[in-house]
Formats: sequence, C-alpha cells, structure tokens
Amino acid sequence: MILQLICPDRPGLVSELSGWVANHGGNICHADHHTDPGAGLFLSRIEWELEGFSLNRESIASSVKTLADSLAGKAQLNFSDEQSRVAIFVSKQSHCLLDLLWRFRSGELQMKVPLIISNHRDLESTCLEFDVPFKYVPVNSKNKLEAEKMMLSLLSEYQIEIAVLAKYMQILSGDFLREFPRVINIHHSFLPAFKGAQPYHRAWDRGVKLIGATAHYVTEDLDDGPIIEQTIAHVSHRDEVDDLVRKGRDTERMALATALRLYLRRQVMVYRGRTAVFA
Repeated sequence: MILQLICPDRPGLVSELSGWVANHGGNICHADHHTDPGAGLFLSRIEWELEGFSLNRESIASSVKTLADSLAGKAQLNFSDEQSRVAIFVSKQSHCLLDLLWRFRSGELQMKVPLIISNHRDLESTCLEFDVPFKYVPVNSKNKLEAEKMMLSLLSEYQIEIAVLAKYMQILSGDFLREFPRVINIHHSFLPAFKGAQPYHRAWDRGVKLIGATAHYVTEDLDDGPIIEQTIAHVSHRDEVDDLVRKGRDTERMALATALRLYLRRQVMVYRGRTAVFA
C-alpha cells in the first residue's frame, strides 16, 4: 500500500501520518518526506504492509480522504499489487520501444501493456513478436483531430492509466492532454537545453562535451513539462553528429525506462510545475 500526500507544511505531520498507519496496525516499509519552504508545502510518500492492517481495501480510500481533508491536502492511494495499464506510442524508431518491451517481458517493469499505438506500420511486426496489440493510427495535418479522437477512444477502450511516448514524433494537442493528461515523453536533449527538433545537430554545432536525454510529463508547452529523469553521456571534439545520435540512444533508453519505473512504483510527485522523486 502506497500513500502520496501533499499538504500545507506544519509541525507534527510526520508523526501524524505515521501514527495513522500505526493506529490501524500497519507496518511501514518505506517513508520519505520533503518540505518546500518557498511554497510552504509538505510532501510525503509512505509505503506499508497490508497484512494485519485493520482497514479493508474498500475502507482505506475513504479513511485516507478524511485524513487528507483534515490536513487541507491532496492524497493519492495505490495498491502495490495492482499493475498499471500502459500504452506505448511509437513512430519509426525502435530503440526505446524494444527496451521497454524487453524490460516488460523480463518482469523488470511491473506493468501491463495492452496497447501500442503508432502513426506508421514499421514496428507492427516487432509488437506482434512481443504479443502486444498494435493499432495503426495515421496522423497528418488534415486528420489530426480525428486521429486524436481515435487514440483517445482506444485509451478508454483498453482502460489505459498512462501513455508513454517512446519516440512518437507527433505533438499531442492541448485538447488531447486535457482529456488524457497522464503522458510521459522522452526528449533527446538535456532539457532545458536544445528544445525542439534536431537537438543533437545543435549540440554538435555548439561543441558540447555532454549530451543527455530527458524523460518528462507532457504539457501543452513543448518539451517543458515536469522533469522525471535525466541521463547523460560524454562526447568529445572527435565525435560527429552520428556519434552523438548513437550515444544519445543509450541515454534515451535509460532515461525513459527509469522514469516509467519511478512512476509505476509511485515515487514521483508533481507540484508547482516540477517533480519530487522519492527514489
């Protein structure tokens, strides 16, 4: 059982939250807390065992809501034995998709993948090899509205909790994100540097010595959503653009997989347009 809570900061909150768990017979496995003095906020992630807990699953949610209301806060409750249903969006590049599917099949990422959506057919056979349903939804400037409606319908039909853009080379509209805001993207630069297209080319032009990849939540502002994970690779004056791209693919795979794992384990909390990652 995992509780994530954000509320106004004040003395005694750690004691009050841990006391609530203890009073119901819960044994705390992990507890992480953070105070943001500038915002006056307290963030907490508490994980405890259900064995011996006096409340049943149906009663826990209402009790947590009462607790959060008493603290003027917001809480999210998740059972660690329930796996998230994840949709993966792809275009033509396969490296992030293959990495996620391998980690899924090996059990490293505890999730269900009932749906893959793509605007190209190039990776359909790859998805079939992993026995994951593949849906082809072509997108162009004329049919974008209809295509997004179709994708939203698929996300609803397959009861998807979160979508992952694994090199999906399309920009989701504000209307799409308002209806389905739970989206993680991988961007091939160390944001906020080199937003937008061709970041490796621009990084090479600047002669950088580090490149990186950024996994972040998607917002209407391009490449500007709350950052979850970033990874880096060293480059030198001997590297050409192709070398940056090759090294960058490794950083992209690692950043995206790590970000998704953090999400699945409920270790990410979003507030004030940024994240707290309890890893």
